[in-house]
Amino acid sequence: MSMRPVESEPLLTPAEVAAMFRVDPKTVTRWAKAGKLSSIRTLGGHRRYRESEVRELLAGMIPEQRAADDQV
Repeated sequence: MSMRPVESEPLLTPAEVAAMFRVDPKTVTRWAKAGKLSSIRTLGGHRRYRESEVRELLAGMIPEQRAADDQV
């Protein structure tokens, strides 16, 4: 597994992350403030999220969602 430097890693906007999780972009910002997801600030003060970290979080949430759906 090769680690790419942070500078070359793709970054996602809050809207892109929100679309992946099917939530509101404000929810993604709350996750970042709560420490569930780390964010990078642009020079203009906007949040960006590392694609690899977002995909790891998404992969980790899917089994939990399935388990919750099975219990219903």
